[in-house]
Amino acid sequence: MTQNAGIRGSYWLDTAPGEPYPALGTDLTVDVAVVGAGIAGLSTAWELARAGRTVAVLEADRVAAGVTGHTTAKLSAQHTLIYDRLRRTRGTEAARLYARSQTEAIEHAAGLVDELGIDCDWERTSAFTYLCDKAHVDEVRAEAEAAREAGLPAEFVAETGLPYSVAGAVRVRDQAQFHPRKYLLALAEELRAEGMPIHERTRVLGLDEDDDGCRLTTETGARVTARDVVVATHYPVFDRALLFTRLSPRRELVVAAPIAADRDPEGMCITPEEDTRSVRTAPYEDGRRLLIVTGEHFTPGTGDTDKRFTRLGDWAEEHFPGITLTYRWATQDNDSTDTVPLVGPLHPGARHTFVATGFGGWGLASGIMSGRLLTGLITGESPAWAELYDPRRLRSVLREAPAFLKHQAKVARHFVGDRLTSLHADSVDDIAPGTGAIVRHGGQRCAVYRDEDGRTQAVSARCTHMGCLVAFNSAERAWECPCHGSRFGTDGQIVQGPATRPLERRDLAAKTDED
Repeated sequence: MTQNAGIRGSYWLDTAPGEPYPALGTDLTVDVAVVGAGIAGLSTAWELARAGRTVAVLEADRVAAGVTGHTTAKLSAQHTLIYDRLRRTRGTEAARLYARSQTEAIEHAAGLVDELGIDCDWERTSAFTYLCDKAHVDEVRAEAEAAREAGLPAEFVAETGLPYSVAGAVRVRDQAQFHPRKYLLALAEELRAEGMPIHERTRVLGLDEDDDGCRLTTETGARVTARDVVVATHYPVFDRALLFTRLSPRRELVVAAPIAADRDPEGMCITPEEDTRSVRTAPYEDGRRLLIVTGEHFTPGTGDTDKRFTRLGDWAEEHFPGITLTYRWATQDNDSTDTVPLVGPLHPGARHTFVATGFGGWGLASGIMSGRLLTGLITGESPAWAELYDPRRLRSVLREAPAFLKHQAKVARHFVGDRLTSLHADSVDDIAPGTGAIVRHGGQRCAVYRDEDGRTQAVSARCTHMGCLVAFNSAERAWECPCHGSRFGTDGQIVQGPATRPLERRDLAAKTDED
């Protein structure tokens, strides 16, 4: 694998740095508070502002710099092999509503790009879901039929623009790809221009709700009072309906390299084979294209991420010889146990709290859809597909029982098994520079990182969300929870929720007990 010595992180963050927004410093009262400033949060805020509501957006880090800033940026209603499964498990009408809601989200975004004149590298292209194994080509044929029946312009094809042959593919025309951060930064600026406050570095820690509305407490000490609250934090930081039992976190790796325009495969291609392989391009310097390859999905905190990056880079170079990798990053998604996102009331008794989560790797179209759906629920104009996405759905919960039990068994293995297996290092002295490990020290399980200069940082090895043991991701220098996907820096500070508290610092000289 050939890579640039100065390889960079997310292309979207690198090419659209954006201006900062202030942290919340004083108490605030609005109609609706939106927690999270990714695609779902900003889309919801935008729709609510257009509907005449006053809105505040509260972001723990920076606008569109979390999951949305690390996406592969495909806007497609064809979500791998979903429609055949939907018509079998939830019926043909559910499949139609899913296709309609996702397609309308794409067209809605296209309309905003034109209306606001957003320069975000918007391109129309086809989406391909393909398989190379001839033994499973009937699955692709069935998906093409189901997608077409659901209302998409879908067809079965035997060829794509990829530089290798496939056994078969579903092609859906007139989908889209864009630069998500440029798009969302433009929406954020429009909101600010309309007087809607956006606050970065404002982590929300508490939510109180009653029949009259909601009150939020933040890390800065400021409070927000709102009639309605939307939790759009990717993985819900408030979970009064135990949605974490129906969500499975996964990470995927991304590598990118410039290619000549005449090598562009011209389409967004994805296969579930080989632990997922996704290929698309984006406009790049000097008339070239940036090849973006995604794959190697895995549960956070498991396995060797460096080896996975190497494997993905080698795959990209094998199929696109001569490339030099210039970017690499990772993205994180949450899969719901029944495939469909969870968008609607936060819990069964909720009147003023709402959630959007479980996008399963297709968060851009689903995030835009969520903004429209949640605005409809809040303003009393629910769209036809509200029931499809409702987190309170019961029949679907019963059908998803096997997936639910499998997920819970996996979490239990990490929660209990990680405490029974051997520790990652026998002592702090065994930890090499630039690496981290779990060490029992003075009766404590500590997550210890040693930097390149030999200095150590020690924090509690217990995730502050539900108490699972974290594991070290060497490629991204982060502590990750394999149970629900929380991620922390080497100093214990939160990188990604659902955790809302950092890992506690540990003194390696202390001799207290912990279990």
